[in-house]
Amino acid sequence: MVFTKSYAICRHSAQQNIKMNIPDKRIVRFIKKHHVLSLSTAANNEPYAASLFYLFYEKEMILLFASDTHTKHIQDALAQNIVAGTIASETFFIHRIRGVQFKGVLFESLDETMRRKYIRRFPVAHFIPFKLWGIELQHIKMTDNRMGIGKKIYWYKD
Repeated sequence: MVFTKSYAICRHSAQQNIKMNIPDKRIVRFIKKHHVLSLSTAANNEPYAASLFYLFYEKEMILLFASDTHTKHIQDALAQNIVAGTIASETFFIHRIRGVQFKGVLFESLDETMRRKYIRRFPVAHFIPFKLWGIELQHIKMTDNRMGIGKKIYWYKD
């Protein structure tokens, strides 16, 4: 739910968005504006995190990134394909903090069109052998303190 000064209007709007699986435009705009995510995984009760360049597919609600199969984060994710992560902007001012936390399902992408788009966006990937991975987003929680300290916007896939 979105909690702002006009609670009733935003509450209704958020419920419609959740029901229709349409994310709030502020979430989409924020994810599109950035290009680095922090991926969190765990295996054998040991957490791990990795920073990765990503490409966002809005219609499918997928974050696409490149990584080698032998990395710790991919090995962890292959053992348990549910992953979590964050995308954040940096600021020194608490009232300007913005970011998203997400949870999703990891999958390997064999789509050549996606691979070409990823290389076009991050040309250095052309020179490095990699596999393409996607995170099918299931849940997003966005914090945007510009709306008021601690205000959240939620999106759920189903």
